[in-house]
Amino acid sequence: MSAFAAQFLDLSIMWQAAPLIRRGLGTTLLLCAIVIPLGLAGGLGVALLSLAPSRLVRWPLAVAVDVFRAVPPLVLLIFVYAGLPFAGLRPSPIEAVAIAFFLNTSSYYGEIFRAGLGSIGRGQSEAARSTGLTGAQTLAYVVLPQAVRNVLPDLMSNTVEAVKLTSLGSVVALPELLYSADMARSLTYNASPLILAGAIYLAILWPLVRLISRFENRPAGDTALG
Repeated sequence: MSAFAAQFLDLSIMWQAAPLIRRGLGTTLLLCAIVIPLGLAGGLGVALLSLAPSRLVRWPLAVAVDVFRAVPPLVLLIFVYAGLPFAGLRPSPIEAVAIAFFLNTSSYYGEIFRAGLGSIGRGQSEAARSTGLTGAQTLAYVVLPQAVRNVLPDLMSNTVEAVKLTSLGSVVALPELLYSADMARSLTYNASPLILAGAIYLAILWPLVRLISRFENRPAGDTALG
């Protein structure tokens, strides 16, 4: 047991690795600040386009969404980072991560938003339009708020997955949290920095996971957010 503690729970090693891991945490938070809003915006755009009356819009969009949901994010990231240079584009590691995860998360968020929009009856839109609201106002003030509320647990769950997805940035040498912890491990020959990184991920995501469980366990019909 003492050997296990020395290899995985050495507080002195964690303290030495803290500055490096703190910088990695900053990069991870920056990635989250880029990837999550982009994914949400892209997903909403995908959902709205999926309602287009033209099949020339809906069918190619459905194929693209299926492809980006089916391709593993790691494969997509490597393709963007290593493949785009052959097309004359040389994205930096953070740009490659942003592009790859935008394509991936937009597809998942898009399906969630689409399900939310589909859960709102046409009567809601017709009633709103009868009061003089335009189509855009009806969507923004009546339909979308209810749709988001209906799929909020799924949106939050996908956001948790997006945060964990940022750890794949280590594959393209982006110094995010996991990459920094692994660098500290290689320098100290001790796995304690990885445990510290895992504890940080847990501290960030545990409150969100508990909040998701709270929403999922609400009684049917209870739409209050408080």
